[in-house]
Amino acid sequence: MTNHWIDLKNSDCIIIMGSNAAENHPMSFRWALRARDERSAKIISVDPRFTRTSALADIYAPLRSGTDIAFIGGMINYCLQNQLYNQEYVAEYTNASHLISKDFSFSDGLFSGYDQTARKYDNTSWAYQLDENGVPLEDKTLQDPNSVFQMLKNHFSRYDAETVCKITGTPKERFLEVARTYCATGDPRKAGTIMYAMGFTQHTTGTQIIRAFSILQLLLGNIGIAGGGVNALRGEPNVQGSTDHCLLFHLLPGYLKAPVDKDVSLQAYLDRCTPVSKDPASVNYWKNYPKFMISLLKAWYGEKATPENEFCFSLLPKASGNHSHMSIFHSMYQGKIEGLFCWGQNPAVSGPNALMEQKALEKLDWLVCTDIFETETSIFWKRPGANPSEIKTEVFLLPAASSSEKEGSISNSGRWTQWRYKCEQPLGEARSDLWILNSLMLRLKKLYAQDPGPYPDPITKLTWHLGSTGIQGPSATVVAKEINGYDLSSGRLLDNFTKCLDNGTTSCGCWIYSGSYPEAGNMMARRGKEDPTGIGLYPNWSWCWPLNRRIIYNRASCDTQGRPWDPDRAVIWWNEVMQQWEGDVPDYGKKVPPNKNTGAFIMKPEGHARLFGKDLVDGPFPEHYEPYESPVDNILSPQQINPCVFLGYNTDLDKRGFSSEFPIVATTYRITEHWQSGIETRWQPWLCELMPEMFVELSRELAKEKGISNGDLCTVASARGSIRAVAIVTGRFRPFPVDDRVVHQIGLPWCYGYAGLATGDPANVLTPNIGDPNTRIPEYKAFLCSIRKGV
Repeated sequence: MTNHWIDLKNSDCIIIMGSNAAENHPMSFRWALRARDERSAKIISVDPRFTRTSALADIYAPLRSGTDIAFIGGMINYCLQNQLYNQEYVAEYTNASHLISKDFSFSDGLFSGYDQTARKYDNTSWAYQLDENGVPLEDKTLQDPNSVFQMLKNHFSRYDAETVCKITGTPKERFLEVARTYCATGDPRKAGTIMYAMGFTQHTTGTQIIRAFSILQLLLGNIGIAGGGVNALRGEPNVQGSTDHCLLFHLLPGYLKAPVDKDVSLQAYLDRCTPVSKDPASVNYWKNYPKFMISLLKAWYGEKATPENEFCFSLLPKASGNHSHMSIFHSMYQGKIEGLFCWGQNPAVSGPNALMEQKALEKLDWLVCTDIFETETSIFWKRPGANPSEIKTEVFLLPAASSSEKEGSISNSGRWTQWRYKCEQPLGEARSDLWILNSLMLRLKKLYAQDPGPYPDPITKLTWHLGSTGIQGPSATVVAKEINGYDLSSGRLLDNFTKCLDNGTTSCGCWIYSGSYPEAGNMMARRGKEDPTGIGLYPNWSWCWPLNRRIIYNRASCDTQGRPWDPDRAVIWWNEVMQQWEGDVPDYGKKVPPNKNTGAFIMKPEGHARLFGKDLVDGPFPEHYEPYESPVDNILSPQQINPCVFLGYNTDLDKRGFSSEFPIVATTYRITEHWQSGIETRWQPWLCELMPEMFVELSRELAKEKGISNGDLCTVASARGSIRAVAIVTGRFRPFPVDDRVVHQIGLPWCYGYAGLATGDPANVLTPNIGDPNTRIPEYKAFLCSIRKGV
């Protein structure tokens, strides 16, 4: 989230797409309702299904799954054609004025530089035009035909309301009502925000869907302001924190890049990862990358990390290829992986093409699962149809402590890091994740000491000082301090990441969290209720990365003179008397005057937010492509699907469905009664009474066509497999008029499996093993299926 939960109350218009916030993120929706009660804000729900969020919204607009870019692209076009954008904001704070290479082009759904054989782009032609000093050329009038602004207008001019509605199935008058209502927030005295969740991301165009709404928000001047932003609603209590601390395979803590095989030295790695700007007006804050990386290496390898040995950089693994979820399970399916630690997930239920992932688990020598209950993954060998005598995998289930049985920090969607204390001791032999990880490392270090083997240094030289493995386990406070970092010359905790150095005299386990535990104490444990700005920032409640800044990019909340666009909702402002910024922690130096225009988006080398995203692998502008499996042709271009889409591995269990056999669009979603894959809730009798078995929601029209009545047991099938589900015939789904035909859609909760008290077939048996080319996130939200009565 660029903003935070409480800030939703400052909005004049809240659009909720890819999310059923009222049901799945009720705390967020509390603040949305507060905005409506106190500011007469409008709430807009855009969803294939009429959800509980839709029921409480002022405007509901249906759309077919997988057509979000067409819908948002239409809103962008509406904004541009009706000149509802914030002209000064767009010209000064975005790259709208930047001139793009004259070699850049777009035709028939493809950008220049596409290699049909390799299925990827050479983005050379997507570069900025540069002056003799290497600084991007600009036209602040936004009239140059090679400017980003004019290219943006041209690109989205095809997204007129009639075309958009032919694609999405949205009634035209409803679409126009949404566009008119939301684009009114382009008025500098207004604020609009987006709330989204996995309904945006889990598509083959997921990254570009978020990009599309980011473009709209930048045009309207809604980034950096109170009540604005692009706000992702995390599905777990600590998804934000786990991502910050490198849950993803291609990242190190603090969103530093993981080394790859071509990083033959620390300097080669730093040269690859540290952006360079030749513009003297640009802050280009990532120029400090070496300070963060070397401080991280010092946190890991301590005194053994010296300038002479490149701070032990050579000891880090250097990756080649992609090692995201689908790639790992494909390698597992091929028998290339011997063992798997499975922590905080349940892939036998949550993974795409779940039958293949369950089969892949059979190819392992060993599997370690850590959880408070048995999961489908931990008992995959007991699943229906499995023969345990033919499965070689040795499975270990480690009893974990629940969240109330351990101490530590948790980072919510708004980046607020809050300290939680242990309420009670874990039951029996259950232990915290920290205890288990510490025990594992101590035993590994002992084994390496006894038998070093061919390459022991990455383990034996690792600094590890968390203490013994007694019942209490190591202290989370020790870890928090290591994450914050130390001045190694004095032994004192760092004040914040601005104190990190690249000479080996500082350590920092995660640079964006530096400042969370300085010498003054644990900032995450603060519970101050003061709100000096009056807009709900509460700066002394917990701690927020980076630097306790509650709204990021907040320099953009003011005009070029440092005056807030809306004084009644000022985030920061320039105090002429004191000659400093006041309010929230400013996005750059507190004493840097506004007339020294260093760019409001300091993390980009050019200092401007990117309407033109030249670093994405599938194009600098979002473009509508149909889902991998779709019942209709792409009416915008001959390019049917994302040209760079990750197509899976085409195994015997990984097949593509076509509308001739599977004519119905399906999507998956969560429900209130069962959390995520259901492993913590399907063991609770009272919740199982509420939601006892797998179901499928379908429209009255489709039910009539198929002869299905409410409560009938049905078979839902895709090219990957079939499941059984109880029919819920409902008006929440309605047929979509798409171009010259009618498209039906059904909905499936993805929380059921074969473990626990409430059981049912996993919905992800049906989903394809393909994904977004930027992130490899699977396309769970739009795929093809069939449905019939009976089993």
